Amino acid sequence: MTQLPDVSRAPTMTDVARVAGVSHQTVSRVLSDHPNVSAKTRAAVRRVIEQLGCRRNSAARALATRRTHTLGVMAVDTTLYGPASTLAGVQEAARERGYLASAVTLRTASQGALAEAMHHLAEWGVDGIVAVTPQRAAVRALASLAAPCPVVTVEGGHTLDLPGVSLDQRLGARMLTEHLLASGHATVWHVSGPLDWLESGARTEGWEGALRDAGAVVPPPLRGDWSPLSGYLAGRQLADRVLASPGQQAAPTAVFVANDQMALGVLRAFREAGLDTPEDVAVAGFDDIPEAEFFPPPLTTIRQDFSSLGRSSIGLLLDHIEGRTSESTHLTVAPELVVRASTTLRRSAPEA
Repeated sequence: MTQLPDVSRAPTMTDVARVAGVSHQTVSRVLSDHPNVSAKTRAAVRRVIEQLGCRRNSAARALATRRTHTLGVMAVDTTLYGPASTLAGVQEAARERGYLASAVTLRTASQGALAEAMHHLAEWGVDGIVAVTPQRAAVRALASLAAPCPVVTVEGGHTLDLPGVSLDQRLGARMLTEHLLASGHATVWHVSGPLDWLESGARTEGWEGALRDAGAVVPPPLRGDWSPLSGYLAGRQLADRVLASPGQQAAPTAVFVANDQMALGVLRAFREAGLDTPEDVAVAGFDDIPEAEFFPPPLTTIRQDFSSLGRSSIGLLLDHIEGRTSESTHLTVAPELVVRASTTLRRSAPEA
């Protein structure tokens, strides 16, 4: 009977080979899922691995397969709900596929910051990189870098010759705008996000396109920076318009706000001005943050499926890593309209 190794130390591939009666190379092939091993031998080796309580050594596996089963993630400004949730979705999807995700979060989207992050990930030996790049500056910087491995972008638009995944932001904004128009509003005002964000631009385009297609007036958008404070300041401007021309056609009756945090600020500004939502002004947001259903009133919004974004980006990246495709495919994830009490049907005034 083959002697078992000393239990005072961690078992090695040599121990497994000796107990199983096979070569070190055969054990390596089993660990790397190499096809040139019989089912009987593979089962015998795995029984010994389980008997000895072995754990796969990532360095040994990397040497055997030339892959580390580690993916890199670069994400900018993860203090915000969207990028943070996207990062979490990517990491969860990587774990589901048996990969470790090593993340580098960045405060700025400069070329130098992205180049340094990519260099660090390359030194860690990642098999591929997911770049969460929703800002125009990040997209420009990424386009100028020579990637050491396959790269997939998330929310980076479709301007790069790189595979990418994004939510259909235009469709989401159109869905909200059409919902408000169908509720009886003559037009819909808009509080947009920052100019440098691709998501902000796409949401504004979806809003404007829906209004034009409906033959509605397109009011000048108000600019925010994703923060509740910027939404509050925009809300005060809108409230002043409502109070200056109550009941008139020029008075805003519906507002599409480009994210839920800014919508929270708009709602507070309306309350302070004595305006009721949705009776005086209906308000809709975007993102469906966990707190949205608890806003006063609960917020109509667009839900982003961050899990689907993560799965799609990881699946696309693995397709490139494993050689199943070399095309710069761009995938879109569908948004979901969530209607709550902050928007209701407007009833026509009774005839005299």
